[in-house]
Amino acid sequence: MTTTAAEAPKRAPRQSTNHEAPGSTRVLVLSTVSFTLMFGVWLMFGVLGVPIQAEFGLSDSQLAWIAAVAILNGSLWRLVLGVLADRIGGRVITIFMLFATAVPTYLVSELDLTYSLLLVLAFLIGFAGNLFSVGIAWNAAWFSRQHQGFALGLFGAGNVGASLTKFIGPALITATAGGVYLGGRVEGGWRLIPFIYAIALVVMGIIVWVLAPRHDRKPGQSRSMAEMFHPLRDVRVWRFSLYYVAVFGAYVALAAWLPHYYVTVYDLQLQAAALLTALFIFPASLLRPVGGWLSDRFGARRLMYLTFGLMLSALLFLSAPFGYIVLNTPDGTREVMPYSLGVVPFTVLVFLVGVAMGIGKAAVYKHIPEYFPQDVGAVGGLVGMLGGLGGFLLPPLFVAATSWVGLPQATFMVLFVLTAACALWMHVTVMQMLHRASPELSRDLEEKSTVRPSVTSGA
Repeated sequence: MTTTAAEAPKRAPRQSTNHEAPGSTRVLVLSTVSFTLMFGVWLMFGVLGVPIQAEFGLSDSQLAWIAAVAILNGSLWRLVLGVLADRIGGRVITIFMLFATAVPTYLVSELDLTYSLLLVLAFLIGFAGNLFSVGIAWNAAWFSRQHQGFALGLFGAGNVGASLTKFIGPALITATAGGVYLGGRVEGGWRLIPFIYAIALVVMGIIVWVLAPRHDRKPGQSRSMAEMFHPLRDVRVWRFSLYYVAVFGAYVALAAWLPHYYVTVYDLQLQAAALLTALFIFPASLLRPVGGWLSDRFGARRLMYLTFGLMLSALLFLSAPFGYIVLNTPDGTREVMPYSLGVVPFTVLVFLVGVAMGIGKAAVYKHIPEYFPQDVGAVGGLVGMLGGLGGFLLPPLFVAATSWVGLPQATFMVLFVLTAACALWMHVTVMQMLHRASPELSRDLEEKSTVRPSVTSGA
């Protein structure tokens, strides 16, 4: 990997204008709705897993693998599909993905399932998660630099789709359990959820086909694949990817992990745990447009400092939810100011983590068109892929850390270390940039710090 001498963003040769091309609003709306739906499908096993586990008698490990393989396949193809969106257009790729995901989603509701078949279908359904990099490339091609932060942030707010199943799932499963619909072709209960999603995916595919601009923008159409992948050698791409693991991979992992945490640590029912988890998902998703707008206005790097600072503050308390201060006194040691996080303060802190992640996800992707204006598909695809893989790898790491430490809050210790590593790398990079830009300032400070003040006499 290589890096340049300066980290100043490259300017796109495209014309800067405050007036977007006709059709850009349609692209933004259609891609955002499609992504919201696909994100709900991608993470639906986080809720469906509970009744599936009861019906098939699965162990916790078997259940974890069903969700894990979906998350894995939702990350693997982001780089390739991001590049293809730049080459052949986001419209075609989006329509294909909606129709392709509808097939295995429907089969989950229809087939006589076994655990092995469930694993295969969950893996195929996970393909839905890759729509993120397609939408990023598609919207970046249609929006000018002045509005890319807001547009990409609004599109990324489709992450709120993770809460769709958490809201409608438990109530719908309970209300329809044991029933049959459409002349006996569709069973009620948990199988009704993937059936509804499959129909919605087909309908959305038709809508995009009809309404999206047919003359799509294809910024990578005339470039070779080698040229499009060349920026991936830049170390900044990998640094942005680590940031995205912290703000998106950790978001995906917590969205799947928090219901289990609420149930086991606070002894809540699944429906209450799912609703409280949604309080984390909403800010982590819906604040993404705000993060994009703030990045356009104040700069993405300032937003990243705010993101990591807020995350570290909240994660510090989540990592140590019970404790006290020990004072050494003449009469011996005293334990003062004992504290413990009940479900309300715990939820408030998790909410703050969600706020920071929502802002941070937009700020990370604001960097990409700034630094790599002609390579949003490839760079955005790699950053999204590694962020999604973080969502796949973090839950097993949570389990390992909890087993090693013996405390459930080890989950948040892992996230604290990850966030601290990102913040440190970013700050060191910023200091190096400032030193390269103004070496004389650094030299002056060092010289002045070594000069002893002279002793003079005065009147």
